[in-house]
Amino acid sequence: MKKYSLAQHISFGIAIASYLAGIVCLVIATINPTNLDFGKAVYSSLLASTVFFFGMGIVLHVIGRSDLPSLKIRTEDSE
Repeated sequence: MKKYSLAQHISFGIAIASYLAGIVCLVIATINPTNLDFGKAVYSSLLASTVFFFGMGIVLHVIGRSDLPSLKIRTEDSE
């Protein structure tokens, strides 16, 4: 079993939250009436937010589940 660092657990949790935020933005974009004057701008910004949240979620998901080497600086005393 792989050992994940605390930072990887945090990034994976933020990835899940980002996926959920993307889904919420997508649902709101489908419910939003575009017949108002400002409706098209809101619709466009919600779709842009959806793309951003899903992209951020993918990047953080990969970081959270990759097999990263130890980046600790080794001194002569610790060897």
